[in-house]
Amino acid sequence: MNEDENAIVVFTARSPERLIREGGSQAWILNPARAKLCTWLVCTQNRHNPNHEFSDATEPHGAGFLLGKISGVHKSPEAGDEDRWIIEISEFARIDYPNLWDHGRNPVRYTSLERLGIDTSTLKWEPIPGRDSEPAPVVATPSAGNSKANVGALTMAEAKKGLALTFNVPPEAIEITIRG
Repeated sequence: MNEDENAIVVFTARSPERLIREGGSQAWILNPARAKLCTWLVCTQNRHNPNHEFSDATEPHGAGFLLGKISGVHKSPEAGDEDRWIIEISEFARIDYPNLWDHGRNPVRYTSLERLGIDTSTLKWEPIPGRDSEPAPVVATPSAGNSKANVGALTMAEAKKGLALTFNVPPEAIEITIRG
């Protein structure tokens, strides 16, 4: 990842109201380690999917309509999307950038707000209200050939080191949140 790639742009068929209600944008196939290094989620509208079951698009096709501050990247809680991810946001601002989508084939791309011409200082930020559902927990599974998972107590440093190896990122890129 380039150091100046601080934003993920998604091409979504979901409305801003649904994205706000769900607490982010899902169900994407992406590299979660790379996505977690980004600060911003930029949502652009896909209106060419009107009959798909998740489509409730309301904005002009290709327009940038929502900017969010990324708070996490987790497995998508939607049934059947176990290999997909939700990009969660803690705050959002409505934006109006016509033709922001670059017409690329991949509905997820990495860039910077500077390259997109988005100035965050002029935006009205709102907190995300409660979520419809919580992200599905990521459960440790036994490794191949073992009938039981041999997981013992770990220090934070050990957990970060192991996760860094799993996701091929440096340990300092790993953030761990513990909820009691």
